[in-house]
Amino acid sequence: MRGWWREIAGLVLPVACGGCGRARTELCPPCRAELTEAGPRRVRPLPVPAGLPPVHAAAPYADAVRSVLLAHKERGALFLAGPLGEALADAVTAAAGPCETSEAAPLLLVPVPSSRRSVRARGHDPTRRIALAAAGRLRRSGRAARVIPLLRQRGAVADQSGLDARGRLANLAGALEVRSGGSRLVGRGRVVLVDDLMTTGASLAEAARALRAVHRSFIPGLPGAGADRGFVQPVAAVVATSPSSFEINRN
Repeated sequence: MRGWWREIAGLVLPVACGGCGRARTELCPPCRAELTEAGPRRVRPLPVPAGLPPVHAAAPYADAVRSVLLAHKERGALFLAGPLGEALADAVTAAAGPCETSEAAPLLLVPVPSSRRSVRARGHDPTRRIALAAAGRLRRSGRAARVIPLLRQRGAVADQSGLDARGRLANLAGALEVRSGGSRLVGRGRVVLVDDLMTTGASLAEAARALRAVHRSFIPGLPGAGADRGFVQPVAAVVATSPSSFEINRN
């Protein structure tokens, strides 16, 4: 209900730029440029958590980019999902690689799930909303893409704020699982884990672990390992990550 009222309010009330606060514009051209001008890049946090898939980010988490993400996530500026989705689509394209044929496998965007408590408090699921906008942008550009909510939280986890990298990994260990029947969808396209922001990489590493847990082809040495040869290990894409992770180039 809160999300519905926020959408109506955004249509009838004056808006200000989500990046710099300039009046009567949802997102001014300079702030929009900050989302895309750096271009998607391979990023890695330090330390790199075990199991973290290759991650591409659209922009460093600073200045206008930080303000836009917070406005969308915490202040209900839902109109910002569009430009954030465009930035995420660029990162998804870089992570998944070029589409060489019109019959290429579709991109399956799998959002890292938010807790039910967070969704209730915010009145919307920011990562899923941005993922849907990204999928729409990809389809308009000619790339088959859809959002599939494969993952869910198994139970409550502690608030991640204030935890260091090791604490976040411990907090999220075993926290995610694939929804019932979801594993059948994974082999039907190129899986790209998506999130709005990467800090330590713990959430993306846990999401990748949850997918590996239902695919024996991920686990060398087990009977049947490698039998699902059509399955490709997931990659990941985010809108933003810390400037230090963004500056590390280890391609």
